[in-house]
Amino acid sequence: MRSRCFCKSRNDIVLFMRFFLLFPLIILSLASCDEAEKAPVEEPPPELQLQKSSFDALPAWGNDDYTEIVPALVRSCSRILKRDANQEFGPLKQAGLYADWQRVCEEFAKVATGTSDDIQNYFETNFTPYQILEGTQSTGLFTGYYEASLRGSREKKGDYLHPLFKRPDDLVMVDLGLFRDHLKGERIAGRVIAGNLRPYETRQDIVNGDWPHNDQVLVWVDDAVDAFFLQIQGSGRVIMDDGSMIRLGYAGQNGHPYYAIGRELIKMGALTKDTVSMQSIAQWLQDNPDQADAVMNTNRSYVFFQELDGAGPLGGENVALTAGRSLAIDRSKLPYGLPLWVDIDPPMEGEAPLKRMMMAQDTGGAIRGAVRGDVFWGYGQRAEILAGHMKSDGRYWALLPNSLDINQAMPPQ
Repeated sequence: MRSRCFCKSRNDIVLFMRFFLLFPLIILSLASCDEAEKAPVEEPPPELQLQKSSFDALPAWGNDDYTEIVPALVRSCSRILKRDANQEFGPLKQAGLYADWQRVCEEFAKVATGTSDDIQNYFETNFTPYQILEGTQSTGLFTGYYEASLRGSREKKGDYLHPLFKRPDDLVMVDLGLFRDHLKGERIAGRVIAGNLRPYETRQDIVNGDWPHNDQVLVWVDDAVDAFFLQIQGSGRVIMDDGSMIRLGYAGQNGHPYYAIGRELIKMGALTKDTVSMQSIAQWLQDNPDQADAVMNTNRSYVFFQELDGAGPLGGENVALTAGRSLAIDRSKLPYGLPLWVDIDPPMEGEAPLKRMMMAQDTGGAIRGAVRGDVFWGYGQRAEILAGHMKSDGRYWALLPNSLDINQAMPPQ
């Protein structure tokens, strides 16, 4: 009897000790559940919507010089006509197949050398405009970019101390849309190690020489800030020390997300939302050389370059961009080669608003959202000023071929 009672008592003690040891874990678990319940649920981004419109409803339709869109449209059509007719035109499902666009490109070839009225009539005959919305939001941010100007040398000497690199052979860039439909327009990059794709070096690593390809220099330039802004613009002209000029274009990116250093300077209190611009950022970097590298390195993205021959610079569509007519868009939302009618506030004080035809021909790390664009302003001082100051509200309409049956489009309001 004593023995039996002894065994029961020992079991009770063991159970009590287990509960005693587990009690803090139970409390932590309950606390974690409570915190999880209180944690805000991240809302998915609003979906792109199309709202059917008409040419009469487009702001200032008919006032554009439509001959100015011809070079951009010719370049996009030259690419479109080479594609598989049965392939989807891009991430926008309502945009149909390449076959639909090849037909309108063939029609365009008949009027490409015509007057502005001929081109206007071509659009009105072959397309229907649809306003692009992000959820119910019709307006978004429109910025600008340009073809940068730098001074360089083939040799590291004197002031030419800052390298611009070629695309390294071991950089693997992956278009995720080829593997998953819902990832169209999304890309990653890295290096394959032991059969696995691993992250590539950051901008800081590359600029500091902490990577395997320091011998892959394309050209040396004389200003670190100019080199940094070339990374952002993606293309530029380099005036060489022998008087010649070379044109550089985007050749690849290290896969790290782009981070706008203007945000960092606002966080630091160096600039405000009202004063931040490309010019004010560049001035701060020049005035604060002891802090400039650390600030620039908060953007971990790094762009590799190639020399370009002929017309340029090249956009993401791999066609030469047209100043004032090429627009960078969110490639995960909209396809390249899409004609767009834009209504954008003036890029800066004293300038006129943009109410014109443009072509979706490029993309960028900061261009995210259904209603978001980056206007290519071209080359030169005026282009740099406009691009540097532009932070405008705007909206746009996609022109889609009449042959498409767009059942998912919202009715006009």
